[in-house]
Amino acid sequence: MKVPYSWLREWVDLPWEAGELGSRLTMAGFELEAVLPAAPDFTGVVVAEILEAVPHPQADKLRVCKVNAGGAPLQIVCGAPDARAGLRTALATVGAQLPGNPAPIGAAKLRGVESAGMLCSARELGLSEAHEGIIEFPADAPVGQAVREYLALEDRILELNVTPNRGDAMSILGVAREVSALTGGMIKGPQQVTAQQARLDERLTVTLAAPQACPRLVGRVIRGIDNSARSPVWLRERLRRAGVRSISPGVDVTNYVLLELGQPMHAYDLGKVQGGLDARLANAGEPLVLLDGREVRLDPDMLVIADSAGAVGIAGVMGGERTAVSAATTDIFLESAYFAPPAIAGRARRLGLHTDASQRFERGVDPSGQERAIERATALLLAIAGGTAGPVVVTEDRAHVPQRPPVRLRRESLWRLLGVGIDDVRVIQIFRALQMDVKLLPQGWQVTPPPHRFDITIEADLIEEVARIEGFGAIPEQPAASNQVFLPLKEARAPERIVLEALVARGWHESINFAFTDPDLQAKLFPGVETLALGNAIASDLSVMRVSLWPGLLKTALENQRRQADRIRLFERGARFVITGGQVAEVDSLAGVALGRRVPEQWGLDAKASVDFYDVKADVETLLAATGQSGACTFEAAQLPLLHPGRTARVLRAGVARGWLGELHPRLVRELGFTHTPVLFELDFEALQVSLPAGREISRFPQVRRDLAVVLPEAVTFSTLRERVTVAGSGLLRIARVFDVYRGPGIETGRKSIALGLIFQDIARTLTDEDVDGAVAAIVADLRTHLDATIRE
Repeated sequence: MKVPYSWLREWVDLPWEAGELGSRLTMAGFELEAVLPAAPDFTGVVVAEILEAVPHPQADKLRVCKVNAGGAPLQIVCGAPDARAGLRTALATVGAQLPGNPAPIGAAKLRGVESAGMLCSARELGLSEAHEGIIEFPADAPVGQAVREYLALEDRILELNVTPNRGDAMSILGVAREVSALTGGMIKGPQQVTAQQARLDERLTVTLAAPQACPRLVGRVIRGIDNSARSPVWLRERLRRAGVRSISPGVDVTNYVLLELGQPMHAYDLGKVQGGLDARLANAGEPLVLLDGREVRLDPDMLVIADSAGAVGIAGVMGGERTAVSAATTDIFLESAYFAPPAIAGRARRLGLHTDASQRFERGVDPSGQERAIERATALLLAIAGGTAGPVVVTEDRAHVPQRPPVRLRRESLWRLLGVGIDDVRVIQIFRALQMDVKLLPQGWQVTPPPHRFDITIEADLIEEVARIEGFGAIPEQPAASNQVFLPLKEARAPERIVLEALVARGWHESINFAFTDPDLQAKLFPGVETLALGNAIASDLSVMRVSLWPGLLKTALENQRRQADRIRLFERGARFVITGGQVAEVDSLAGVALGRRVPEQWGLDAKASVDFYDVKADVETLLAATGQSGACTFEAAQLPLLHPGRTARVLRAGVARGWLGELHPRLVRELGFTHTPVLFELDFEALQVSLPAGREISRFPQVRRDLAVVLPEAVTFSTLRERVTVAGSGLLRIARVFDVYRGPGIETGRKSIALGLIFQDIARTLTDEDVDGAVAAIVADLRTHLDATIRE
C-alpha cells in the first residue's frame, strides 16, 4: 500500500521524516518496502498561461503559442491539439532538465518558427502514462511558480506491506491511527465529516436478502452532477501518488474515500438501475458483464447487488457494466456497505480478479464507517461536480452486524510472555491510544476492541499490541528462565544438507516452489487422482495442494527452457499431499527433473547428447548408495500414466516401494512444449535413511576374476540377474559388474547377451582355481534353472 507522507501529515502530526517513520512502522508490524519520490527529478519547469494559439504556417499539426511564464511573453511551438488560449499548463523553459532526457531543453527552430521552450504533458514530467495532450492546471494556478513547488512534488511515498490480519490499516486513517498510538498524539483528520444537508427527498429502495453476508448497506441519491468535469489537481495528484488513475469525478471520489477511510464504495448510474437494489446470493450460472468488459458466470455462493433485471455487480469485488457511470451520467446512487469477510473471501480470485475493494472486504472493514464514507464522498462530489443530494438511507439487519466482544488480559500472562513487567498505567495508555475501551480488573484488564479491529480475539492478541506499541527495543534481553532441552537427532536420518549437497555436486540446482499448484496441470499429469482444493486460493492457477513435486518442477523447467537454458537439472525437497481413505497424508519427498545436454558444452566429449533414463538413474543410485545399503535398493519396471511406457521404474528399498523414476510420456512432452524429453525422479525422503556404519575387515588375500557371457530373455533385468548371481556365488563373490551388452547376429531374437565380470575373494585364505571354478559352475547352474540362461562361448 502506498501512503503519501503529505496526506498522512494532514491526519496526524509526524515527528519523524519519511525514512524514520517507515522504520518505526516496520517495528510496529507494518513493513516498509520502499520510500519513493512523488515524482522523478526535473528542473526549470514552471506554470505558464497560453495567451494565444494559432496554427503553424508550415505544419498542420503544430501550433504557435504565445505564453506568459511570469516575464516577457515567450513563443512556443507545440504539437498538442488541446493547446488553447487561456489554458494554464507546464512550460519547460530553455535549460530545463526533464526526466529520462540527459540533454537540457534548448531554443529551437521548428519548421522555420523559433520556439523558446516546450509545453509539457504529464508523461514528459513523469507524472502519468497519459500523453494525449499537455498537462492542464486550474485557472488560479500561479503563473511563473515552479511546477514542483505548485504540486508539492518534494513529497515522499511510503510503500508499506500490511499483513492480511490488519485490513483496518489499509487506509490513510488506518495508518494515522497507528502513528498516533506510537507518538501519543491525536488524530486531526476529518473523522467527523460534516453531514451534507439533504435538499432532495428521494430514496432508492434497498433490501437485504442475504443479511448474513451483507447486514448493512448505506446509500444516497445525488442528482444533477456534471460527471464530465475534471477532478481538481490536488485530488488527481493524491490518487496518482497512491497508485490510482483519475477517471471521472464520480469514480475518483469513491476511490479517494477508499484510500482515505478504508471504506470501498460504488457509484451507480441511477438512470440505468431498474427498480430497487437487493443484496442477494447469485443464481447458479447467472451471467454478468463486469466493468472491465469481461462476462462471467457466477456461482451460487457469490454475493451480488442486483436490480429487478438481474445482477449489477459482484458485491465487494467489482461493479457491472450495465449500471456503470460515464461522462454523460447526471444522476447517481452512492453505495457504501459492510460485507462479511467470509462472503467475499476467495470470490475475486476464483474469477481471476484482484481489486482494492475485495482486498479490504476480505480482511474486514469497519462496520460502523459507512455513513462517514457517504458523507465524505458527498461533500467531495458536490464540490467538484455539483448536484443535489438526497437523504442518507441506512438499511441494516442489526442481528448480523458484528460486535467486538471484550477480551480479558491477565497481568501475569502479559509479564510472562514479554519477560518484563509493564506498569498498569502504561498498559491502559497503550490500549486507549489504540481506541480500545479498557476496564481495570484485580488480575489484569478487560479490553473491548473498536469495531475496525477484527484481529483482536484472544489474550495473546492484546499482548502483541502492548509489545509492538511499547517497542520491542524496550523489552530487555534476559537469560532463559529454564534449561534448554535438546530433542534427540536420529543418527539414521539423513541430514538434509548432506543429501542436497550430494545432488548439487552432481550438477543439480535446487528449486523452491509453492506447495499448491495449477489444478489443470496436475490433472493432466495425474488423471483421476484425488486432490485437496484450497478454500481461499491466492490465484486460480495455485488452487490445489500438490500430490507430487513434479508439477512445480516441470513448470520451472519450462521457464528455464524459454530462457534458452540448454542443460537443466532441478531438484526440490518438500511435502506432497496424498489423500488415502479420506485422510490427508503429508509425505516428505525429494524430486528432480533433468533435460537437455548430458554434459556442459565442451570439446572433449559429445556435448550434443541429451540426458537419458540411465543418467538420472545413476544420480539416484548415488543418493541411495550413500545410505550404506545400496544392495537393498532396487529398480523394477513399472507403469505410471505420465511416464514413458518401457522407460519407467519403481524404486524399492528392502522390497518396499519408495519412489519413481522415468521419462515423461511423449504425449505430455508435446502438450507441455518441451524441446527435450524430461527425465523425472521422486523419492520418499525416508528412503534415504542411513544405516549406521559398521566396521568390516578388509581381505589381505588376492582377488580372482572370471568373465562370463550369459544369454538371457530380454525381459530379465540386470537387478534380477545380479540377485541370482549373488545368491549362487555363496560367500566368495564380492563384485558382479556388467561390461558389455550385445544384441545382434548370433543371438536369438528376443534374447540378449550380458557379459559379467565376477570378482571372487575370501577373507581368510587365497582362493584356488577349484574354489572359483566351483562357484562359477554353481552360478551357471542357477541361471539356467531360474532365468532360462545359456552360456555364450
